[in-house]
Amino acid sequence: MPPKHKAGSCKKRGAGGVEVGGAEGGASGPVSRDKRGSVTIAVRAKPASKHSGVTDVSAEAVGVAIAAPPTDGEANAELIRFLAEVLHLKKSHVSLDKGSRSRDKVIRLDSPLSPEEVLKKLREAAG
Repeated sequence: MPPKHKAGSCKKRGAGGVEVGGAEGGASGPVSRDKRGSVTIAVRAKPASKHSGVTDVSAEAVGVAIAAPPTDGEANAELIRFLAEVLHLKKSHVSLDKGSRSRDKVIRLDSPLSPEEVLKKLREAAG
């Protein structure tokens, strides 16, 4: 029988199994730091939308509408382009870490931005 965990001792995991809001990154919500020190974003993709945009920022993931169909990697490419634009980064600094064929994705940022700064920019884009 597996050991029982005390209430509140388990770390919450977002999309793609990435730790969300642990003591390591200091950020709460879908943006955190991974073991390598990169900022990661848990994303819930909504492909084939009329316009690309951040739809919501919840505790689990950032909802992103993508103006591209989910075929041949078009939606993934548009997601990378859109997030790079919103976060004011080069496309080469934004990459898809997990979830290439899923709506739940993990995006990795290779930039000096902190998780708090990324979360602030995403919330501003959401309106």
